[in-house]
Amino acid sequence: MTLTDRVLPAPARLRPARRYGDALAALAAVQKPGAGFPAYTRWVNRRLARYAAAAAYRAGLSPNQVTAASAAVSLVAIALVAAAPATPTVAVAAAVLFAAGYLLDSADGQVARLSGTGSAAGEWLDHVVDAIRTPAVHLAVFVGLLAQPSVAWWLRDAALVFCVVAVGQFTSQILAEQLSGRVHRSVSGGGVAKSWLTLPNDTGVLCWLFLLWGAPQWFAAAYAVLLLLNTVHMAASMRRKYQHLTQRENQS
Repeated sequence: MTLTDRVLPAPARLRPARRYGDALAALAAVQKPGAGFPAYTRWVNRRLARYAAAAAYRAGLSPNQVTAASAAVSLVAIALVAAAPATPTVAVAAAVLFAAGYLLDSADGQVARLSGTGSAAGEWLDHVVDAIRTPAVHLAVFVGLLAQPSVAWWLRDAALVFCVVAVGQFTSQILAEQLSGRVHRSVSGGGVAKSWLTLPNDTGVLCWLFLLWGAPQWFAAAYAVLLLLNTVHMAASMRRKYQHLTQRENQS
């Protein structure tokens, strides 16, 4: 989540909504541009998050409380993957909980916009939760696969590599925003095609991949493919960010 999810200038703050329908309509009118964002985040997660944000707002929840709910839901999913038997029921539960945690992670910023309570402290909390959750998911996969003798060691250890890749990508994105004066990803070069091409990098894809957790060998194989695609994306993304920051520095 970027700063515009949390901190907005006064003219952009929304008027308090009295009813759920009013809150939903207000959020629909001020959605951030989606061009360039991965397909699931762009067309599914953000849209569903409006409903959760409107409900949270009407329930009187603060953005930080929604962030805490997101962390709690994700923590339950992480615990299931790390400690529960890899059954189809656990797989469905983990996937749904991970997806719900991701949805709430988008909803907290929308609650902040709706209530006019965005803050730097709230953004900090959101990023801290993401910084902990990001590696925790992959470490849980590693621990969970340790109990699966049918999974090859190199597929199991791929979770450790995925942990490094995910943390590197997260840090790269956050630092690029900070160092470039919070210039967000360009919308000029990102259309529908880019949204589909970056789908493997979408958090939503990782969330729903856990539907395969009940069949560890299938999960591990799909997870390894996703790791490869994310590694390629990370390398290209980091190269692009480095060039952007270098050009910006040379022009200043």
